[in-house]
Amino acid sequence: MAAPSFTQEMHVVGQRLLLKLKSLPQAEPVEVVAFSVILLFVATVLLLLLIACSCCCVHCCCPQQRGRKIQVRPVTLP
Repeated sequence: MAAPSFTQEMHVVGQRLLLKLKSLPQAEPVEVVAFSVILLFVATVLLLLLIACSCCCVHCCCPQQRGRKIQVRPVTLP
């Protein structure tokens, strides 16, 4: 039920992004810098999300085989 509205909203966002990209060469330098900062922020968030998911999935999907733990005993003096 929520999927059609979500896809429509993503389509609208994509159209706005495409329109902004098309008008970027004629934009003022301030707009270009602002758009670049926002784009860099979004890319950073996506990269961090990808890294977090990959670290989480490594522990879930590929558990490390742990060996036996050896207890350390204090050294006895002769």
